[in-house]
Amino acid sequence: MKKKIWLSLMLSAAMAVTAACGSSTDTPPAAGGDQNGDHAGNQVTLKIFQFKVEIAEQLTQLAQEYEKENPGVKIQIDTVGGGSDYGAALKARFSSSDTPDIFNNGGNADLELWLEHLEDLSDQPWVKDLASGAGDAMTKDGKIYGQPLNLEGYGYIYNKDLFAQAGITELPRTISELREVAQKLQDNGITPFVNGYAEWWVLGNHFVNLPFAYQEDPDAFIASLNEGSAQIPGNEKFSQWLDLFDLTLEYGNNNPLQTDYKSQVTEFALGHAAMVQQGNWTQLQISETNPDINIGFLPMPISDDAEANDKLPVGVPNNWVINKNSQVKEEAKKFLNWMVTSDTGKRYITEEFKFIPAFTTIEADESLLGPLAADIIRYTSEGKTLSWNWFKFPGGEASSKKFGDAMQSYVAGRTDRVQLLESFQSSWDSLK
Repeated sequence: MKKKIWLSLMLSAAMAVTAACGSSTDTPPAAGGDQNGDHAGNQVTLKIFQFKVEIAEQLTQLAQEYEKENPGVKIQIDTVGGGSDYGAALKARFSSSDTPDIFNNGGNADLELWLEHLEDLSDQPWVKDLASGAGDAMTKDGKIYGQPLNLEGYGYIYNKDLFAQAGITELPRTISELREVAQKLQDNGITPFVNGYAEWWVLGNHFVNLPFAYQEDPDAFIASLNEGSAQIPGNEKFSQWLDLFDLTLEYGNNNPLQTDYKSQVTEFALGHAAMVQQGNWTQLQISETNPDINIGFLPMPISDDAEANDKLPVGVPNNWVINKNSQVKEEAKKFLNWMVTSDTGKRYITEEFKFIPAFTTIEADESLLGPLAADIIRYTSEGKTLSWNWFKFPGGEASSKKFGDAMQSYVAGRTDRVQLLESFQSSWDSLK
């Protein structure tokens, strides 16, 4: 039976932002179109600069649909994903004459960083349809500057058949139970984790988010770090989180620092490991690699408190924004509105992108979105979510990269636990 979900019932207290995921793409770079086009007959070229490599092909197809309905419009899409530095590439574009009309912004600190370039979208028709909390990270002084892409969540994706093969019948909700599961998998000749620790964002965004999200009040903790009244070294949640970090290394693949996003997801999809730290954005790649794989989500526990640990980090991963100095910004607004209000746009968001929509007017059919999205929907509807916090870090992406570098040094054995947390504190203090 189809189960249709209205996202207004699901977006809960864990709304924050992210950054992204993925690797490079073969999408050709924007060539710089006619920015002087108008609606009286000249061609209008919209340049889109985006990071989501998972939907690069499908987004191009959606753009072609829009071009069919709007013969005077040409859309150029340039995709730069997680293996490449989207933030640096975006800055380079704005330093050149080839600035995009539409691009991505994570919100919070990222919103502040790019605010001078962003068009106020408060008067757009889709704003009234935003699900509860979906626009918070892109709102400043009562104005909204971005359209949320979707709702996403992450955790440990697990292979149900490999779990069954190892005789695992109870899913782990505590770190002790996760260790027992990992040992049982290993005893049965199955690699428990495939760790893609070559990617800074896997570590510096998603993984390090856990000790922040598990704080009693993440926002208050971050504020205390900024004020200097709290410290990362000695914090209980960070110490517990390091136990999980060590567990993944003990029971993981042999070359985590040489394993990038694409390799990590492919290895998991091929059944070479039982668990992978990733999000529901991997559904397309996993399904294309192995259509018959049987998967779901597990939480990422840092303690033995089962109730506190049975949660998934869920949030809005990023937002579409418009360059306020674009000469075709009215067409850009028209395109964004069409994407979330037209039947074609809605179909692509759910059926082709496999996105959990962030709008009350777009219905999400779990049978179309896949099992990973279904688990995110279930955890969210039950209120079992953790917040996304990395775009609240001082310096935004700069902090995440410093954290990621420090964690890679830890994986390589060049630093110990004490030095890792001291490095976090030093990076925070230098950027706040």
